[in-house]
Amino acid sequence: MQFKKIEELRPGMRLARPIYNKNGVMLFDRDAKITAPGIASIQNFGLIGLFILEPAEPCPPMSEDDIEFERFQTVNVFGLMDEIDKINTQGRTAKLPTLVANIVKSYGHLEKKINFNQNLRSEEDAKFKHSLNVAILTAMMCNKLNVKVEDRLDAVSSALLRHLVPLETIEKISSSDPNVKRYVFQADKIIEGAEKGEMESNVKLMDGGKILAVADVFDNMTCMRTDKTPDSEVAAVKYLLGKPGIFEKRIVMSLVDSINILVPGICVELNTGSKALVINENRVDFFKPMVLVFDDNQIIDLSNSAYSDIEIKDIMKTMDNRHVIDTDMLKSYGG
Repeated sequence: MQFKKIEELRPGMRLARPIYNKNGVMLFDRDAKITAPGIASIQNFGLIGLFILEPAEPCPPMSEDDIEFERFQTVNVFGLMDEIDKINTQGRTAKLPTLVANIVKSYGHLEKKINFNQNLRSEEDAKFKHSLNVAILTAMMCNKLNVKVEDRLDAVSSALLRHLVPLETIEKISSSDPNVKRYVFQADKIIEGAEKGEMESNVKLMDGGKILAVADVFDNMTCMRTDKTPDSEVAAVKYLLGKPGIFEKRIVMSLVDSINILVPGICVELNTGSKALVINENRVDFFKPMVLVFDDNQIIDLSNSAYSDIEIKDIMKTMDNRHVIDTDMLKSYGG
C-alpha cells in the first residue's frame, strides 16, 4: 500500500479505501481502478491524496461496520461543515440537533466495540474530522457510563462545537442547555491541567467534561495528519492512565471498552523485539492479554507474573493506520 498525492494519481491505480460524496453515495469502491475522468472528479473533493494498493497487493479486509463507519464520517463531516458555517455567519443553529441525534442514535447505544479507524486529515478539514470523531467517542463513552440521555446530547453537542465555535456563541445557541458550555469549559481546564501537570483545585468537574477531555486527547494523539506520525491507541491509553489525578480511570476505561484495541486477531510488537498475535483479551488488565509469539509459536499470558518483564510495546499497523489482523492464524488456535 502506498500514499499518493492527488497530483501523483494515474489511471489504472487501485483504491485501498472507498470514496463517498457528501450524501454518502459511494463513488469509488475499494479495489476499483481509477480512470482519467475519475481522477478529475477526485481532484474536486478537496482530498490531499489517496491510499493506493500495490499492483499485486490483495485488497485488505473491511467489515460492513468498518465501511459504514467511513460512510458515516464522510456524510457528517460535510454536514458539520455546513452547520458551523451557518452558526458562525448567522449566529444560530439549524441542523445541529439532527447531527447530534444521528451520532447518538448510531454510536450511543452500541453493545459491541467498533474499529475506530482514522482518516487522513488535511489542514482544511482537520478540525471538523477531529470534532466529529470526538463526538462519536463521547457518545460511546456516555453509553458505557450510563450517562442520562439529556446529558449525552449535551456532551455530544459540546464535542461538535468546542473547536469550531467561540465560547460566547456556544453560550448563545445553547442557552437552554447550559451544560454544553460547562462541558467545553471543563474539558479545556482538564487538558490544560494535563499539559501543566496539575489541575486547578477549584474547578468542579462533571462527567460530561471528563468524557469530552479524554475523547479529545485520544483522538488528537491517534489521528492521521500530514505533519505528524500518529501515536498508537496503546500509547494514547498509557498516557491517559498515566495521569490519574487528571484523567479519571473509569472514564478512560469507558473508552477502552468502546473500541477494539488489544482484542483477538490484532498483531502487536513486544518490548523483546518479537511480534505476536493477541489470542485472548484481558478484561481485567487491558495491557496484559494472552498472545501467540511468532518466533517460536509460544503462547504466553502476559498477566502471569512469570512474564512480568514482557509487555506490549505497540500495535502493528498498515500504512493507512489500520490494525494488522491475522484472523486465519487466530482461527487455527481456536479463536
